[in-house]
Amino acid sequence: MGHQVVIFDFSVIRGLWETRVKKNKERQRKEKERLEQSALEKIKQEWNLILECRKKGIPQSKYLKNGFVNSNEKNLGTCGNTPQLKKNRALSDGVNKEQKKFIFQLSGEQWTELPDSLKEQIYLKEWHVYNTLIQTIPAYIALFQDLRVLELSKNQINHLPAEIGCLKNLKVLNVSFNNLKSVPPELGDCENLEKLDLSGNMEITELPFEV
Repeated sequence: MGHQVVIFDFSVIRGLWETRVKKNKERQRKEKERLEQSALEKIKQEWNLILECRKKGIPQSKYLKNGFVNSNEKNLGTCGNTPQLKKNRALSDGVNKEQKKFIFQLSGEQWTELPDSLKEQIYLKEWHVYNTLIQTIPAYIALFQDLRVLELSKNQINHLPAEIGCLKNLKVLNVSFNNLKSVPPELGDCENLEKLDLSGNMEITELPFEV
């Protein structure tokens, strides 16, 4: 009786082994990516939590323990309602309300001219007038010496008065998407002007030398 001889095809074995190694490396790569993504997501969540705590005025000792972020919502929720924080929020609301007193806002196509009462509010620092049918800016704008911002986009303005040059503190002038054909040379007297937006006024082809 003869011996049974088993013959191995080493090329097949090598191929199977290489396939197994390749799959294992792929699994390791995916697991590494998953862990990295998980770590990045955790860092992002912790950073957002820190920003939220700072915004609410929560003391750092309440959300950082031994250098690690403590996301205990119960503690953070309690900290956000301390008498001092409530007082700070009340003061902040008061400041915002006070600031709004210096801002004039007007919008809507029912407006074809600025209200007469506006000329009595020369303490204003900002005008925000947009999406109206207003065509002209009155000469009494020269009285608004504290004016810093003139946002007059998307109206029907076809003329800017020379008196606009009296606004020495003006920093922003936005008259985009109106019907302007030219800009008064007196605008060059606005020595603190930092931003001028004339886009959308298709008939303006050049600026005065003074600007």
